[in-house]
Order: sequence, then structure tokens, then C-alpha cells
Amino acid sequence: MNQNYLLLALLVLPAVGSVAVAPLRTNDRAAKSLAMAFALLELGLTAVAWFSYSVSAAANQRFQLTFDVPWIPAFGTRIALGVDGIALVMLALIAVLVPIVLGSSWTDRLPEGRTAAGFCALLLATQATLVGVFAATDVFLFYVFFEAMLVPMYFIIGRFGGPKRQYAAVKFFLYSVLGGLIMLGSVIGLYVVSAGRLPSGGTFSWAALRDLAAQVPQSVQIWLFLGFFIAFAIKAPLVPLHTWLPDAGAEAPIGAGVLLVGVLDKVATFGFLRYCLPLFPLASKSLAPLVLVLSVLGIIYAGLLAAGQDDMKRFVSYTSIAHFGFIALGIFAFSTQAFAGSVLYMVNHGITTGMLFIAVGMLITRGNSRLISDYGGVSALTPVLAGTFLFAGLASLALPGTNSFVSEFLVLIGSFPREPVYTIIATVGIIFAALYVLWVYQQVFQGPARGNAVMASMIGPGAVAAPSSAAGTAKSSFSDLTRGEIMVLAPLIALILLLGFFPGPVLDVINPSVAATMREVGLADPVGGMTP
Repeated sequence: MNQNYLLLALLVLPAVGSVAVAPLRTNDRAAKSLAMAFALLELGLTAVAWFSYSVSAAANQRFQLTFDVPWIPAFGTRIALGVDGIALVMLALIAVLVPIVLGSSWTDRLPEGRTAAGFCALLLATQATLVGVFAATDVFLFYVFFEAMLVPMYFIIGRFGGPKRQYAAVKFFLYSVLGGLIMLGSVIGLYVVSAGRLPSGGTFSWAALRDLAAQVPQSVQIWLFLGFFIAFAIKAPLVPLHTWLPDAGAEAPIGAGVLLVGVLDKVATFGFLRYCLPLFPLASKSLAPLVLVLSVLGIIYAGLLAAGQDDMKRFVSYTSIAHFGFIALGIFAFSTQAFAGSVLYMVNHGITTGMLFIAVGMLITRGNSRLISDYGGVSALTPVLAGTFLFAGLASLALPGTNSFVSEFLVLIGSFPREPVYTIIATVGIIFAALYVLWVYQQVFQGPARGNAVMASMIGPGAVAAPSSAAGTAKSSFSDLTRGEIMVLAPLIALILLLGFFPGPVLDVINPSVAATMREVGLADPVGGMTP
């Protein structure tokens, strides 16, 4: 078997970087620079993987760039790596976001006793586990990485987060571990089921388990499906299993928050497409109404909660929960257009929410408060920051011309032929998105200068005065974006516009894989073909 070591390199490189950066505790600059070097090298290798992937071959070859060696022969586990179009775009998203996260965290003030070396090492370790999750083609190996990725994120939140970081980290970890243990039951169940149907005994090979799916009774599939689904529903998260995300998102440092809502949660929607649908097609079709109800409930419920938040980081977290509802709707509507829209939505959500989270972090750095009520009239003091926040917000609400519009449109147009009622209800969420994004922008950036954070920055902490009395010192103490901050945001702005006007190259990579997933589910495409 011909081995391709590129995915193995993508997996090992950030892990090596984490080990190399961790000892540099007395030199923050060296730790940050070395971490950035590893992240940029990973980005370069990901670009090589992107251009090595053959779209034309994807129609007949499910996985490319494969690497496969025995791991635990007694249990049939293997170090098996490979990518289809869905996994490839997620690897690209990780590779793009990690250098941006490192850049946005360059000047962060860390909690007492914490070092940049520890923070950067944990970020790189998180990246390594995420690569493993998306590249694994052995179900047990996927489970190992699914659980392993919790560890560095737990320490990032618990050691580098906000005032309630310990509570948020423990809640995040317990929810995720509970879901993982339930999924482990289904992983073991898959092995037992395959052992009774294969002459060679049990297997964790994704391809072999997919081929066995038609032989597994629907009742068995439902139980196995639920084990995976509960773990993914917690990770996504879907309402009512969502309560850990607002706490974790609010207390996580900004860089970790970007990865938390931008990438880690996509493991769940990726899991729906990679594991739930192909391995349990009968159960997926049978339980789709349940998932659709949870999806539209999340869109409406999370949208209403987002509109009522005073904490900006919790606000972004709730908007993410609403967006995950759209992604799940597209997946369980069972059409290639909706599938493609959901995968593209996963990428676009990571970009737009990442930018929104970073813009919120830049504002919090200046005002030393994450409460919306502590701000007002900020656009007069920081017009560039106000513009980038508005741009990220408009992209988040899927304004035409931005990347989210394309993916949201594909989800809705692909879902309507099979699920018109759920699609119409979900469309109401678009109205909520416009309301809560524009409301927050108006409260924070428009009108006269007001709010404790703005006034304290203008006239000094503890001072009390009218806004006009601080006019002479406003710009120097509540400054606009620096050149470095603009450089951090510029790639995200470029990607939002590029994917808004030219999504074709990414859809070309995605489409063969979503078409293969549609065939594995065994349903006729209600819209008659792939996305052009």
C-alpha cells in the first residue's frame, strides 16, 4: 500500500511545536515567535495538501492522501488517516485560524503566574488533536482524538480565562466527557456488530463499517446512532445540551474562544456527516425529525437569548448556537445542496465568528469590560474598530456579498423541497440575527460617548465627568486599531469577501464528498443534483 506522509506531518508538526514552545517560560517573545513559525509552516503544508487533493478523482475515491499502519492489532485498530473534501476544508480552516489566533493574542495580558509559552503550547496541542479528529479514518482513532482535544482546551480555559474560568472549564470538560463516554459505548457496539458479520472479526475501519451498514437492523442502528448523536449534540451544541458553551465562551481567552466556536464545535457537525449518516443510514432517516426539531428550536431560542445578553462574549456564543441550528438543518434535510451548504457554513461560520470574537476582544482590551451596557458612542473614538465590528456582524447575519450568505442560501434552498415547514421556521432566525447584531452595534458604537468603560478610558478610572469634558484625551486613551491588529483582521476580511463572491473553488472540493454521503444515506436527491 502506498503511504502518503503529508497528513501524518500535519498531525505531528503542531504537536512537536507544542513540545518545543512549552519550555520557553522565561522568554515570551521567543515562545510566541516559535509558535507562529510552527503555525505558518502548518499553513504551508496544508496548502500543499489542498493542491495535492484531486477533485476529479474524488468521485471514485472516498479518501485521498491516505496513511495506514497497524496500531493495536489485537483490537483491529489502526493509525489510519485520509481526507475527503469535507475534511480537507476543515483542515484548511484550522490552518488559517491558528496563526490569526496567535497574532490576535500577541499583546494579551495573561493572568498572574501564566506564561505565553504555556498558552501557545496549549494552542498548538489543540491544533494537533483537531487535525487528528478530521483526518482519522479509523473510528477508534477518531474517538481518541475526540476525547484528547478536550484536554488542552480545558487547561486554556481553566488557566488563562476570566474570573469564572474554573467553573467554565470544569463544566465544559464534564459535558464533553459525558458525551464521549456515551459515544464510546457505540464505538464498542460497532466493533461487536462487525465481529459478528465479518470473517476476519471486528473492525474499526470506517470504510468496512460503512459497507456493513445495510446488514445492521434498524433497531440496532438507532441505539448506535444515539450514542454518537448525543456526543455530537453536546459538542455542537444543540439545544437543550448547549448550556456549557455560553459559560466556556465567556470565560475563555479570546484566542481560545475563536477556536472553541470556530473549529471545535464543527467536530460535531462533521461527525454527523462522517459517522452518523453513512454508518447508520436507517437510523438517520428515522430520527431526522427529532434532529430537525432541535435544530429550529436552537435557531429561535438561541437567537432570542442572544438579543437579551449584556455580556458580549456570551452574545457571540449564543449567535453560534443559532448558526449551528442552520448547519444541522441542512445536514438532516438530506439533499446535496443542503449538505454542501452545511459544510460551507461550517467553514464560513468559523471565519465570520472568529472575526467577530477577535473584534470583541479588541474592544474589551480597550474598555476593560465585556458588558454591552458599559459602552456607547465608541465609533467616534475608534472608527476603524467600529467598521470591522460592523463588517463581521453583517457577515454573521448573512448579508449578500459576504461568505455566510452563500452557505445560508444553499442550506435553505436545499432544505425546502424535503422539509418546507422546518425551513420556513428557520428563516425567522434570519430576522432575529439582523435584530441582535444591529442592536449590539447600535448600543456599543452609536450615539454620544457613554458607559463606564468609555468614560473611564477617557478621563481615567474612578473619575466622574460629562462626556464632553474628556474630549481632549479621548483618542489617546481609547485608541483605534493598531497596524498589527489590522494585519490580524485583514485575512479574515479578505476571506469573507472572497468566499462571498467566489465560493466555487471551495464548493468544487466539497461537492463530490457530499454527493457520496447522499448515496450512502440511500435517499433520492430532492433537488436533482449537486450544487453547480
